[in-house]
Amino acid sequence: MNSRQPEAALNIRTAPEPTDPAAAPPAEMVEDHPPAAAATMRPRHFGLLASLIFMAVVPALLTGIYLWGWAADRYVSRVAFSVRQVDAASASDLLGGLARLAGTSSSSDTDILYQFIQSQELVGIIDGELDLRRMWSNGDPALDPWFSYHPPGTIEDLTSYWPRMVKVYNDSGTGIVNVEVQAFTPDDAHAIATRVYEESARLVNELSAVAREDTLRYSREDRDEAVARLKEAREAMTGFRNRTQIVDPAASVQNQMGLLLSLQTQLAETLIARATLKDTAPADDPRILQADRRIEVIRQQIEEERKNLGLGSNAAGDSGAFADLVGEYERLAVDLQFAEQSYTAAMAAYDAAVAESRRQTRYLAAHVAPTRPEASEQPRRLMLLALVWFFSFLAWGVVVLVYYSLRDRR
Repeated sequence: MNSRQPEAALNIRTAPEPTDPAAAPPAEMVEDHPPAAAATMRPRHFGLLASLIFMAVVPALLTGIYLWGWAADRYVSRVAFSVRQVDAASASDLLGGLARLAGTSSSSDTDILYQFIQSQELVGIIDGELDLRRMWSNGDPALDPWFSYHPPGTIEDLTSYWPRMVKVYNDSGTGIVNVEVQAFTPDDAHAIATRVYEESARLVNELSAVAREDTLRYSREDRDEAVARLKEAREAMTGFRNRTQIVDPAASVQNQMGLLLSLQTQLAETLIARATLKDTAPADDPRILQADRRIEVIRQQIEEERKNLGLGSNAAGDSGAFADLVGEYERLAVDLQFAEQSYTAAMAAYDAAVAESRRQTRYLAAHVAPTRPEASEQPRRLMLLALVWFFSFLAWGVVVLVYYSLRDRR
């Protein structure tokens, strides 16, 4: 251990407890401190107070005077609706006991309505019917320049003012569109909300009509094509029958085969009779000669029938091979059968499309009909005053913090 540590420890002075008068430090150890001056208002404090009044109190005071003195009351009419679509089973499902009827909401239709309600087209339609410029200038722009509309303005000005008075909320989860319409009188608010709902219903009906017309047009085109195909197939079959004088090659071949079989049977019987007669009669017996003649004729006829099996001749004497005629007939029969089936399916689809177009499958369902307000809800004066005070005070606080931070860096 260092030998200097005890000496240093001996030289350390410990201050006596202040409660012990005998242990008071010597007078030479006490430093002289001047007394603190009394706190007084300095110019910067007056500046802070003035800035607080100018940046927070005055804006809130002016806002309150404007809201309670000049701002006109506004009434709110509400309406809520959604697009409902009915999915109905086809006629074949109804016959099979698989009918179903369900109501669904199309999110795409809801999005279309959301955009339509905020469009310039709707603003122009309602303005032409109700004169929105007159309705929304009832708040007297001279007294209420902030909330009232300044007529006349262009359609673009009216469209820009529209979102302030007509607020649209689209609930993507339920597909319900909520609309809040503001006006300076209850009747005006209710009238605008009613027209918004009616124009939305008209748009949905037009979309449904376009969809039905597209379905009918496609079904009609398919039906016309099926009718033309069936007509061509029947004309081809008729031409084949007129040309070949054969109604049904299958029936003709049965008749030809029956005749050939009969000739072969007669030939066999004649051969047997001749053999029997030859054993009992001389060679120059007229009966044997007659049998030979009959056998020759039958053989010639069989050969002729074999050569002409399946042949058909028209008035001009033209003929064709039986295999070719059968192949042509089968091709025409297949074409005719396919044309008939296509025609049946096309007619069923067309009838179903016509029946579907006669009933409304997409419609606008009003969950909340346009309400007629009785008391004004806008402007929300206390809330607006509180917001103005809060943001003014917040801005003043930021300015003060920036000021003191710059002052401390000097």
